[in-house]
Amino acid sequence: MSNPGAIHLATNLGGKLKREEVIDTIEKYEKYHANYGGDEKERKENYADMVNKYYDLVTSFYEYGWGESFHFASRLKGESLKEGMKRHEHFIALQLCLKPGQKVLDVGCGIGGPLREIAQFSMTSITGLNINEYQITRGKLLDRKAGVDKTCDYVKADFMNMPFPDNSFDAAYAIDATCHAPDVLNFTFNLVVVFSGYQKPPFDIDDVSLKVGCYKEIHRVLKPGQCFAAYEWCMTDSFDPNNREHQSIKSEIELGNGLPDIRTTTQCLEAVKQAGFELMVLECVGLAPKGSRRVQTLLEKSAKGLLDGGRKGIFTADYFFVVRKPRLDSSSYEAAGN
Repeated sequence: MSNPGAIHLATNLGGKLKREEVIDTIEKYEKYHANYGGDEKERKENYADMVNKYYDLVTSFYEYGWGESFHFASRLKGESLKEGMKRHEHFIALQLCLKPGQKVLDVGCGIGGPLREIAQFSMTSITGLNINEYQITRGKLLDRKAGVDKTCDYVKADFMNMPFPDNSFDAAYAIDATCHAPDVLNFTFNLVVVFSGYQKPPFDIDDVSLKVGCYKEIHRVLKPGQCFAAYEWCMTDSFDPNNREHQSIKSEIELGNGLPDIRTTTQCLEAVKQAGFELMVLECVGLAPKGSRRVQTLLEKSAKGLLDGGRKGIFTADYFFVVRKPRLDSSSYEAAGN
């Protein structure tokens, strides 16, 4: 049976790109990154354009090599890649205690592989949020083939500014997606903060200026008392920002994966708390057309960065957490119109 990703790769690299536009697009994308003279500030200011260019370039490669689910997953002995992916996705559904008929948000849904699997596994209705038009088009087509197009849908929007009313969803999840956000939490540092139960952060915090972005939006659209689960890409507390090798590995991962920045696990945890969530579960798992070759090279650099980051213990693609939006008291619940 032919791989559908291979057909798209052979006929059109991806998205709205014409074959003759690939070289220009990848050159513009590369210039956002440190390896090509770019800087973090520019990536964050132009994150939507950068992420769109990245996924227009790589989606067909991802689908060809990875299938419909664009995320990492651990594999048990004797388990196939596909089985490991499904277990990874079912785990999120079970951690969220999803129930038939619930309305769920997939934050940064890709072409909808996890969305379809979780919807069928939990019998829920899932809305996929995505900024990339091509991925939404692919997702809708694959939903129709899977028979979930009547219960699942897609919204083209930025997860930093979601077009949903407050208290809209019974649950939300993100799988290797919110790492594309420019500012789940921005810090300026010098005052030491100790997080109970965790190692001392590898940075000082002064004049703490917190700017909580996508986590705050997720908190806003969740119903009170409901949960958000995520697999997040993070630098671990072993990452040393003054170590040139560590910085080089981090830059390779950012370049090869369309990331404005990679936050530390400590920053990530503080961000969900500042967004208003209550921490429920926390787990950190370590990891070890013309122009198409340029995209392949970019992804190979990413693979090297991911491998080196895992070996040195400074990066994880599986920082898993479940957080809950606090329940309202009865007076607040009535005031919210419920």
